Parts: sequence; C-alpha cells; structure tokens
Amino acid sequence: MPETWPSDLGPVICVVGARPNFMKMAPILRAFTAHAPAIPTLLLHTGQHYDRDMNDRLFEDLRLPQPDINLEVGSGSHAVQTAEVMKRFEPVLDERKPSCVLVVGDVNSTLACTLVAAKKNIPVVHVEAGLRSYDRAMPEEINRVLTDQIADLLYTTERSATDNLGREGIAAERVRFVGNVMIDSLLSNRPVARSPAATIAAGGGDPALIAGAEGYGVVTLHRPSNVDSAEVLASLLGVLREIAERLPLVFALHPRTRSNIERFGLQHLIDTPRMLMLPPQGYLEMLGLMAGARIVLTDSGGLQEETTALGVPCLTLRENTERPITVEQGTNTMVGRDIEAIRQQTAEILAGRGKSGRVPELWDGRAAERIATDLAGWLLGRHAAGR
Repeated sequence: MPETWPSDLGPVICVVGARPNFMKMAPILRAFTAHAPAIPTLLLHTGQHYDRDMNDRLFEDLRLPQPDINLEVGSGSHAVQTAEVMKRFEPVLDERKPSCVLVVGDVNSTLACTLVAAKKNIPVVHVEAGLRSYDRAMPEEINRVLTDQIADLLYTTERSATDNLGREGIAAERVRFVGNVMIDSLLSNRPVARSPAATIAAGGGDPALIAGAEGYGVVTLHRPSNVDSAEVLASLLGVLREIAERLPLVFALHPRTRSNIERFGLQHLIDTPRMLMLPPQGYLEMLGLMAGARIVLTDSGGLQEETTALGVPCLTLRENTERPITVEQGTNTMVGRDIEAIRQQTAEILAGRGKSGRVPELWDGRAAERIATDLAGWLLGRHAAGR
C-alpha cells in the first residue's frame, strides 16, 4: 500500500439522497479518512430528501461533513425524481472524474446515480447489496435489484444477501461480506444518544408519561401500504390505541402519516394521553427512544436492524422483509397488518416472552473499516493495472 494516494486516481464520489443513507455514509467517510493512505472522497447529496431542518440536524448528529455537491432535486414522482438526479449527476462525473461512485441502500438516488456512472464506464460500488423482500410492488426492491446487477463491487450486510446475489447470477468475485455500517453508526453514537425524557420534553410532552414501571413503546409508520388506505390506517391506529392502554406509546409521526390521519378524519384514534405524537426525530433522539423501549412497532427497514442490535423486541407491520436475519437471529417478528397477531405478539412481549435474539455476524461496529481496506486495495490494484 503506498503512503499517499496516487494524484492521478480520482476521488470516490459518495452519494446520499435520503435519511437512511446518512446513517450508512457517516462511518464510511470516517473510515476513508482514517485509512492509510486516506481515500479522497467527495460527498454528493442529491437532495431527494429535502427537509433542510431535518437534513442539518442529521448531519450534525452523525458528524457528517456538509456535502461537497448538492444536486437539490427535491420531490416528485419516482420517474421525475430519478430522471432529475440522472440529468444533474452526469455533469458532475464529467467534471470530477472519480475513481468510482459509491452508493448505499435502495432509494431512487441510488439507482439513478448507478445508471449514469455505469453508462459512462465509471465503476459503481454498492454498500448494503443483496437484500431482497421479493416484493416487486416496493419501489425499493426494484432499485435494489437493478443496482446490484450493474454494480462492479458489492458489499453485503448478511450472508443471505450474498446467497441472493449468487442466485441472480452475480459473480462471487464481485461480492464481499463485510457487515452492517448502520450498526457502526449505532454503536458509535449510543453513548451520546438523547435521553427519552429530554426528547419527550422537547416535543412538548410530559416525561412522566414514560417514567412509570410499565415503561413505554415506540411507533413509526410511513409506508404507503400502511398509511395511504383509510381502512388499513384506521385498523392499525385502532390496535395501537388498544396497546397504549397497557403501555404508553411514543409515536414519531411521519409527515405522510400525519397528513393522512387528518385527511381520513382519524384524529380521534390517537387523541389519548397514552399516545404521545412527536414530529420526525433526529438520529440521536430516535436512538435514545429505541434503546429505552420495551417494544418497537414499525414498518421501517432500518429500525428492524437497530432494534436487533439493541436487543429490543420489534414487531414489523409489513408482510415481508428484506432483512430476514433480524427475524432468524434478531429480535424482529413479522406481523403484517394482522390485528390479532399484533395484539398477541405485543402481549407476549409485555409478559416478558419477547424474542431476545442475538447480534448477527460482523455487526460489530467495524464494517466501514473493512470496506475502506478492501476498496482501497481494489482501486489501487485497478490503477496499477492501468484500468
């Protein structure tokens, strides 16, 4: 390994577009800086997630540097957003001449930047590759499958993801099992997570809500399949209200969910002092809330992983998951939109019979270091070979 990075080997363009990407990219950037020699990077934000206040808060919480480039694409349909990212990303590649483009996760920005780079013969590196829900109705599943087919180097979080890629005809030499960078972020930030009482007070609630011996639960809901139908949303809010009579619930309310509650006239289902509605929370606030909870009910992919790492029982309100290891080894139980299953599994957890699980292989806080070491060797090897 040379002492300094070759001056004629361009930077790694690291792409973020939406909230889940930030938690994954923060440890990667730190590992690239700490590597010897340091790996030069440019952080590019597509602007797919355009809430400036939330962006600034997450960047501060995660100790992410401000982006070197912001494409500022904003919202739109999947087609409009993907196309706009592609249009604005291409001139950046022409100007910056990167050694590769590194994308994370499965948002529209991930696929859009992958397509542009691949068509310009610039290597693509995909972190969190190989995860599959096998539900093509999810836009994220389309993004995952296509990105993995195009990417030159694929880093996986669990061994089942490696198996998925093999079944899809992706050569083993393109794949590396390195662990989960989301857990790198969780472990490094857990000591500085905000206390649940402070988060509740800052949100205008009474910390006494969670001070009793019964503890509290945490809820997040945002997927269209759960919140865009009045009937489905009403049934889920109804069972959550039932649960709240046994266990106070802290509900981090996504803007889409809040809007639909109002649109469908369902406010009465959450109008109880046992359910505290908070606006979307920063990373350190959510981490503190989850770490102290007795149960988490969610339709988020990332929270399935984080609760497994924290050892907190999780009920996932989805029919499938692209993170099966959280069910097989972790604390996650799939309940879908089955109201009776939600009731029964919650009762099991509150009776002390929830899944304790274990932390999966290589979820040890060093995934980003492994990526930095491997990627540096790969890029320097290509450079030495004149590619």
